[in-house]
Amino acid sequence: MFEPWDPQAPGVLTLPSGRSIRGRSLRAQLPDGQLPQLGLYLMGKEPAPMPWTTRWLRWRDFGLPADKRAARRSLEDVWAEAATIRVEIGCPGGRGRTGTALACLAVLDGVQPEDAVAYVRRHYDHRAVETPWQRWYVARFMQ
Repeated sequence: MFEPWDPQAPGVLTLPSGRSIRGRSLRAQLPDGQLPQLGLYLMGKEPAPMPWTTRWLRWRDFGLPADKRAARRSLEDVWAEAATIRVEIGCPGGRGRTGTALACLAVLDGVQPEDAVAYVRRHYDHRAVETPWQRWYVARFMQ
């Protein structure tokens, strides 16, 4: 049986559909409590192995995904999987790339693209989505 993320746990973003996804900094200590069943990690190089299923999306710091089609597929996949398993998205800092990916998931979940960054900043981290081009990417994610 699927046990979703505790909505009060650190880094957990609940989307309008009720799906919850945890965002986190990979430099920080792993939070106590539930473990992810799937992690999507947004980094310039492949992350170290973890004891759960992981996927890697090449995405350099303060930038955009190296392959935007692959990013779209990966984010669509984790959004769908978040309905039945605990999904985590992370990058070393947990704000720029992670916030951008979470905002894209909010768009997939029905949040208007022009409102998605504000949604993630309100419900995840007020400093999420750090650069103008990351905001641009979210605004045009569905195009």
